[in-house]
Amino acid sequence: MRKPRRLSNDELAPWVVPVGSGQWEEKQTESESSPSQTAHCPLPTAPWPTLFGNANPVEIEVGMGKGLFLLNAALARPETNFFGIEIVRKYQLYAATRYAIRGLPNVKTACADAKGVLRDFVPPASVAAVHVYFPDPWWKARHKKRRVFTPEFAALAARVIVPRGRLYIASDVEEYFGVMTAIVDAMPAFAVRPEEENLAAPRTEAGFATNFERKALEGGGAVWRVVYSRTEVM
Repeated sequence: MRKPRRLSNDELAPWVVPVGSGQWEEKQTESESSPSQTAHCPLPTAPWPTLFGNANPVEIEVGMGKGLFLLNAALARPETNFFGIEIVRKYQLYAATRYAIRGLPNVKTACADAKGVLRDFVPPASVAAVHVYFPDPWWKARHKKRRVFTPEFAALAARVIVPRGRLYIASDVEEYFGVMTAIVDAMPAFAVRPEEENLAAPRTEAGFATNFERKALEGGGAVWRVVYSRTEVM
């Protein structure tokens, strides 16, 4: 894949959400992650109307990586706003550059801890969907505490998704997929929608929905998908 041309901070500004004072920084030690790989970025401060300038539905992707899914989604559905959260600064800027080059008005990005964003920034029942595609499985037992998809995360997703909204999940790691689905299946706030399974990380005419899926399938692996609807129960 050709690397997007480098843009200045001013050129990227409309696609990079303004950040706050830093009190909500994701804290990691050097032993956990290299400073060059993981950003210490505070949470965004702008509410949805200020952020997008309209009242269109908002969908969130947690862990957008290089931003391929949001790129295709924003191009295909200009009437929907998309908000991507990515903890690694260099990937956030890579994705933002993709959107800036195309002048997409309906996608924004933030470099932050997803749990903090959902807890402290996103208003209750304010998003139409949350997408979680190919989250890092953190294979080693001592690292599994870093997994993004936990009961706390699922509860936060339930908090921000509107009734009859959607939670989309896809993974190429069967064990982690089982952990995620077990968490959500136990929650009255969600009901599985098996007939919509293929809408999670959907393939498009342009190709794969995410770079992770392409790598998984080209390597002979499998992908597991599930879609949940948000019930009226909390």
